[in-house]
This record gives sequence, C-alpha cells and structure tokens, in this order.
Amino acid sequence: QVQLVESGGGLVQAGGSLRLSCAASGLTFSRYVMAWFRQAPGKEREFVAGISRNGGRTNYADSLKGRFTISSDNAKNTVYLQINTLKPEDTAVYYCAGDLRISIPVAPVSYGYWGQGTQVTVSS
Repeated sequence: QVQLVESGGGLVQAGGSLRLSCAASGLTFSRYVMAWFRQAPGKEREFVAGISRNGGRTNYADSLKGRFTISSDNAKNTVYLQINTLKPEDTAVYYCAGDLRISIPVAPVSYGYWGQGTQVTVSS
C-alpha cells in the first residue's frame, strides 16, 4: 500500500522559509516521479515542482522559479520542497504526489498517488 505523508507546514511570516517533507512508503521510491502541488481556497490545484526518478531532472512552475527548490533522498524515500521568501499568496495546502513514469507531468490527473497535504499559512 503506497503512502505519502507530508510534514513541515505551519504558520510563518512573510519573508520566512519552510522546508516541506514527504515520506513515501510501500513503493520502490527510485522508480517514481515525485512532485509538489498546492491548492489555495477557491482555486484549482496547481503544479509547483517535480523531480525525476533519479533526482537528476527537476521541473518548476514558471511563476514560482527562484524561490522553490525540490530535492529528494532516495535512501530515505523522501522528497523535499524548500520555500524561501514566503509571500502571503503562497498560503495553500501543499500536496505531495507520485507516479510511475519517466516524464515530470504538471497535470494533477497524471499522478496516481497523493498525500493528505500540509497547510502553509503566510502572514503579512
């Protein structure tokens, strides 16, 4: 049974930083593309960043490049999302997703496995 468990969210002031973690179990982590999405109230779920199976390639939403960094640790079956210079508009539930594929899709429908999400709230 595949499980993705996010952690690291919280309430932070604008300008601060957070590192989100997603621990995966029940899968061969090195075979999965992993990604982070976010969903703000009243908005659609949007792609934030993705990382290839071996961690060699990354993909970021164009509007978020520069402040977000995705990384993975295959030994720990964990993918991370470092967020710097947080802004109030970054407030959202952040979800970890994974799927067996080679490419790094940006559409949520392309991912078969999801975590429960972690709330990030940025105060101004």
